Amino acid sequence: MPNYVEKSGLKVAAILADFVEQEAIPGTGVTPQQFWDGLAGIVAALAPKNRALLAIRDDLQSKIDAWHKANGPVSANPSGYEAFLRDIGYLVPEPADFTIETTGLDPEITSICGPQLVVPVSNARYALNAANARWGSLYDALYGTDAISREGELAPGKGLNPARAAAVVAEAAKFLDDSFPLASGSHADVVAYHVVKTDGRWSFGADLASGRVALADPAAYVGFTGTPEKGELVLRHNGLHIILVIDPSSPIGKLHPAGLADVILESALTTIQDCEDSVAAVDAEDKVGVYRNWLGLMNGTLEDTFEKGGKSVTRKLNADRSYTGVDGNPMTLKGRALLLVRNVGHLMTTDAILDAAGQPIGEGLMDAAVTALCALSDKVNSTTGAIYVVKPKMHGPDEVAFACEIFAAVEKVLGLKPETIKIGIMDEERRTSANLKACIHAARRRVFFINTGFLDRTGDEIHTSMLAGPVLRKDDVKSEKWIQSYEDRNVLIGLAAGFSGKAQIGKGMWARPDDMAAMLKAKTGHPKSGANTAWVPSPTAATLHALHYHQVDVFAAQQGRLTQPKPGLSELFSMPVLSANTLGRDEISRELDNNAQGILGYVVRWVEQGVGCSKVPDINNVGLMEDRATCRISSQAVANWLRHGLVTEAEVRASFEKMAAVVDGQNAGDPLYRPMAGHFDSSIAYQAALALALEGTTQPSGYTEPILHAARARVKLAG
Repeated sequence: MPNYVEKSGLKVAAILADFVEQEAIPGTGVTPQQFWDGLAGIVAALAPKNRALLAIRDDLQSKIDAWHKANGPVSANPSGYEAFLRDIGYLVPEPADFTIETTGLDPEITSICGPQLVVPVSNARYALNAANARWGSLYDALYGTDAISREGELAPGKGLNPARAAAVVAEAAKFLDDSFPLASGSHADVVAYHVVKTDGRWSFGADLASGRVALADPAAYVGFTGTPEKGELVLRHNGLHIILVIDPSSPIGKLHPAGLADVILESALTTIQDCEDSVAAVDAEDKVGVYRNWLGLMNGTLEDTFEKGGKSVTRKLNADRSYTGVDGNPMTLKGRALLLVRNVGHLMTTDAILDAAGQPIGEGLMDAAVTALCALSDKVNSTTGAIYVVKPKMHGPDEVAFACEIFAAVEKVLGLKPETIKIGIMDEERRTSANLKACIHAARRRVFFINTGFLDRTGDEIHTSMLAGPVLRKDDVKSEKWIQSYEDRNVLIGLAAGFSGKAQIGKGMWARPDDMAAMLKAKTGHPKSGANTAWVPSPTAATLHALHYHQVDVFAAQQGRLTQPKPGLSELFSMPVLSANTLGRDEISRELDNNAQGILGYVVRWVEQGVGCSKVPDINNVGLMEDRATCRISSQAVANWLRHGLVTEAEVRASFEKMAAVVDGQNAGDPLYRPMAGHFDSSIAYQAALALALEGTTQPSGYTEPILHAARARVKLAG
């Protein structure tokens, strides 16, 4: 247990109290007494509501379980199932049509569409990389990934491959021709780029063999810096900027007839600095690390020094970019992504603070108060003073309303104007999906974002329908019509509530960070669907995904969907169960091994090393981005098959033991790694991974947090 100090009747871990009073509060105008009195009041007033909402989750789940026991899968009686959900209060009446009323949002939320990163704020280096991912090199993104073929003469090699570099330059020229066409000719044939001053205004020119030409849309040129021999030209399309870097003396510029050394794209417009699924923060020490990094991002002081290529490198937040506009006046472009913070959900408690009765308080209450306190020091982020909090794992409109109540209480404590704290609604639990219009209505004065998250959403679907029957294999679930219904309903309900031009509609993660060629083909569907943003796994992926927002006018796509009918609830509830004898024993065994390997590969890093999100090799050694959401799917899938007799407990244990050896081999190069094979009784990580499967049916909503937090705390206690 931590060393506690008393603050306004709360017992607060000393390390947290010191951080709040010595680091977060100074300069905010908030006094320590004001903060602790306010937090104590929030805990006293809202903790009972929090517990009551969690009890409702359990009650509804028990009633749904009973219905499936009596009736079988939803397909046996879909209309009866929907009527049943209304009777028990799982489905609520839809509100009348309305338009959201949120004000004071930044343009990255309202009027510019582009990629979004999610990053563990606990890792300063990653957090800074993601914050600085507002701008990215298209040349680097193409050269360093499989977006350009790596076969034959295009193989990267150790040094610069001129053939590959030429292919990159050619691909960039195609992009420029598509998004910034010249009045005639191609960017591939430009021998010089110019800025020309006429009657006090600057314009863009490109020299071809046939002479100088302008842009087909002259208004796409917005500014420059430097000289024609070595400088940067700024263009804009669909609200996004790109920068042509002219430097004939650089290694790449020498290869280009116009000295075009790079094309820099405005990439990650927004970044979620995550306190939840991608972090392993289980105690006061961990939480202070999370909060300290968030504070450093807000006040601009966060730095991280590390070794790279044998040299010491210090990373800090990028400065804004300065240019001369077309009218000759200074022009500034923001150097960093707009930062959002994801708090934890309503489920978990934390012993970083104990209430008046000596019980751990709701971690979400602490997150709301402390992350908002840190945001009072914002010097580099929001231009409107807004505080953007993404709230995950809410079940239905009452829980959304409760989150808004928490934020309103925090605003009063900190002396903030009402609705300063904006809420992003993660549409990742089925009760939220089914009642999304009511959820948005509950937050209509502060909502800035809704999104879909296939991973958690699938985990919740499996758990909610646990007793309906055996779940499909993971890869088969992805093609089911309920997924498309879920994605379509999210966009169409958001548009009907007036999100276009006012708030973000987002889509989920591309989970294969090394497979950029496939991402380029697939992820164009997100802006085409009317989504303002979508998650990507890295800054490089953000730069490549940014291409899609030049190809697609999202606001036009949204207008094209306004009259489309939304899929009904019968489609949303349509996931089938696995028919008898569909799979052979070999197929069942392979799927079990695949799930066991994925759980073990993620959990061992989480529990042993405190790594909440990382690229984990799957059973075929393909690197996948894994966090608690992916672990939730796998563990719920195994628990479901165990519950319905497709596998036995003995088979589950045998698979986990076999896959533990595989995971050990995949981590053999990690000096901090502790093997699981042969240590099944003593490995805390192995025991936690196995428990997620064997105890999956009894975990609240199928969440992994309770088991993972307890295991990580045991490892830390053991030193």
